[in-house]
Amino acid sequence: MTLRDLLVASATTHLNEGVSRIEKCLALLSKAEIWHDPNEHVVSVGNLVLHLCGNVTQYVIAGLEREPIPRDRDAEFTRKPNWTGEALVAQLRNTVAMATGVLESQTDADLAAEYMIQGMPSSGMAAIAHVVEHFSYHVGQITLATKLLKNTDVGYYAGIDLNRQNSPG
Repeated sequence: MTLRDLLVASATTHLNEGVSRIEKCLALLSKAEIWHDPNEHVVSVGNLVLHLCGNVTQYVIAGLEREPIPRDRDAEFTRKPNWTGEALVAQLRNTVAMATGVLESQTDADLAAEYMIQGMPSSGMAAIAHVVEHFSYHVGQITLATKLLKNTDVGYYAGIDLNRQNSPG
């Protein structure tokens, strides 16, 4: 397996894991909870999902494909389409599936190439790293919001012994 293959597989795994975690959270929340802004500095879980769709689209789908797909980033934080959790997950899954297709088409040259994404220079590899890191960051926010609203463990690691030690070599 090449480094390109490992990068694409790892990015795809992490993005899909994030989608599954968001799906778990949204299943625990009512529509009102999904769209509730806790205060003027914290946006709703629903808006975070819209934002993730916008970011993945801009960096991977549009960015790596050099396609001029318009994005209204500010609206991702203010728009309230009042979608259900299921509708948000469907949109997110569709976005990640499209991004996965783009990731799988990347060559070594594409990963090393320079792009202008969100007005900033970035290599293809850096764009992928950004998307995975950014996605994970917001999955953490969505998880925390869910735990605060529901006072529950979301069970991401249920049945897994996380105290196991690493294997030498």
